Amino acid sequence: MAALDHIEFAVRDSSVSLAFYKAALRPLDMTVVVALGPTEARTGSRYGLGADGCPRLWIHDGKEGGVGMHVAFSAVKRAQVDAFWKAAVATGGVDNGAPGVRTRYHDHYYAAYVLDPDGNNIEVVCQMPA
Repeated sequence: MAALDHIEFAVRDSSVSLAFYKAALRPLDMTVVVALGPTEARTGSRYGLGADGCPRLWIHDGKEGGVGMHVAFSAVKRAQVDAFWKAAVATGGVDNGAPGVRTRYHDHYYAAYVLDPDGNNIEVVCQMPA
């Protein structure tokens, strides 16, 4: 069993962030699983993205986004890391570390980093040998 089930944080504009995360996380087969409007969520719009019907990332409208947060998603193939980075940058994310091996962690730590529309450091990492 995984130690972490899901994470949720506020974003300045859920429609902008939703477009970013839909594109950036598509290579991980993550899609919108739950969409709640302002009356249902009571905090503005709220979206849960995940794979296999389970939301793992929740974003919701808030006064401020979670600036400075670092969230890392796991990939099983390095090609998914590459595809995440390309999609995230193409959708308005800011490059914060192009795909590559980070030997300071270990010899198979292949990751890419992008700042989301709120400045959060979003990572996708494959820790499997090439």
